Amino acid sequence: MPTYYLKTPISDSDVEKLNIGDTVYVSGVLVSARDAAHVRIIEHIRKGEPLPVDLRGGVIYHAGPVAVKEGDSWRIISMGPTTSARMEEFEPEVIEKLGVKLIIGKGGMGPKTTEAMRRFKASYLIFTGGAGVLAAKAIKRVIGVHWLDLGAAEAMWILEVENFGPLSVIIDSKGNNYYEDLRRKARERIEEAVKDALGSIPRL
Repeated sequence: MPTYYLKTPISDSDVEKLNIGDTVYVSGVLVSARDAAHVRIIEHIRKGEPLPVDLRGGVIYHAGPVAVKEGDSWRIISMGPTTSARMEEFEPEVIEKLGVKLIIGKGGMGPKTTEAMRRFKASYLIFTGGAGVLAAKAIKRVIGVHWLDLGAAEAMWILEVENFGPLSVIIDSKGNNYYEDLRRKARERIEEAVKDALGSIPRL
């Protein structure tokens, strides 16, 4: 599988060349957002209020850091991904309205996000769970942090990263979803196995 080194802002052409299973490293600006931050993002979108950062061509990381403040700056010690499925109800609107191009997390996302990524040219990538220290090594500096009233883990962190990864493409801009495809194939195999088993039962 190919390996791509992408730099923000991410373009449609960057995303369109990605396929399931490809490896990606990201450099530039990465923005963290978990559950509470996504709720606030949606509130801003629907009220027509500007966000603290322009996310067009941007990258959202489903993560919250372990961070320490040193004088006027922050240092990230660890920043592993959180479960992305919790953001499924928010992400389609975020992708459509804000022009986000890459979402990073763990555990996969569902059909609504998959369809939004197909329509608006975005992709979902996973970072290895439990590798928060590895993630922190790619974070060169904290550009800023917003919404600390939500707590450090739920705040929006604006980070400068260099070769953040390795990341694996799980949903591409063509509407392919690796985990959903696996589940579908597994269901089909189970149905076939049940039919075969029923067909082998002798009739009385």
